[in-house]
Amino acid sequence: MLARVANNLFWMGRYIERSEHLARFLNVNYFSSLDAPDELSQSRQFVLRSVMYMSANEIIDADITLQEEGVLFNVGLNLDQPYSIINTFINAHDNARSSRDLISTELFECINRINHNIKAYPIDKYVKSGLYDFTTIVTQSSSEIRSKIKSTLLHDEVYAIIMLGVYIERAIQVTRVINSKLSDVSAAKVIYGNESEASYHWSTLLKCVSTYDMMRRFYKKTPSRKTTLEFIILNKDCPRSIKNCLSQIYKYICIISKNKQITTSSAAFLIGKMKAEFEYKLIEDIDDNLEEFISDLIEKLGLIAEKLEDNYFKITDPVFVKEQVQKQESI
Repeated sequence: MLARVANNLFWMGRYIERSEHLARFLNVNYFSSLDAPDELSQSRQFVLRSVMYMSANEIIDADITLQEEGVLFNVGLNLDQPYSIINTFINAHDNARSSRDLISTELFECINRINHNIKAYPIDKYVKSGLYDFTTIVTQSSSEIRSKIKSTLLHDEVYAIIMLGVYIERAIQVTRVINSKLSDVSAAKVIYGNESEASYHWSTLLKCVSTYDMMRRFYKKTPSRKTTLEFIILNKDCPRSIKNCLSQIYKYICIISKNKQITTSSAAFLIGKMKAEFEYKLIEDIDDNLEEFISDLIEKLGLIAEKLEDNYFKITDPVFVKEQVQKQESI
């Protein structure tokens, strides 16, 4: 397989997963704030800052007043913003088209149809009354695409490369969601003290990564800081947890690197080392210094993603290299 084509498959998986997390975070944060228990969490400015921090990795100064429609437009349908949901899905479509010969007709037609629907979504409707409808379309569409990947492709190296992209992006996005919500909790704690530890914040975090119901089933009690973070970071059976993502990443890297020499600086080695570190990690090991742990985790996952491209999808074409730089800048 050509490195260029493998790169397209890898990024197709990443962009599909990224669009789902952006849409769900926007949906959950916006609508859960309507029933929030305190004034700060109900604040439009507080919600919009949280959305911008997660989607664009942008910290907005407190003295700047954000325009709701402007933020929603930028995150959802602004073609000029590299982090927008519409750009993310367009990039997924472009990568699918570039690897058309290796994916099924059913999968490509699904991506193509959804891409046209999202691009045709009315901007006026979206920013005024269509936020729920638009974000639901994106999250459901992402699930439909993953279903097509699983059910219509051979589970060979092509499938492994796509799923490698899906799970590395899932790990990155879940970590960024955790980081964003921890920032929200810290801001609330300044005003309300221990009241910020209420289950509302942790319930919202769980809903942002689609694990609320399963967490309640697993612990059989109201979410707390400890149980929430333990579940989405260290639970091996939760498909959205960091630990589970690392296991899946390791599984698929073993498939595509079976004939490749593993060095201590390679992506496969770093993934195996990180997976091993998580095997016996306890919530008590990270809870006291959680912010530093999350920051370090984001950095390590970013390094693994870069190593994967360097080890398996490296291309010397200057035009293609420029495209890859633009992709990284959009993360």
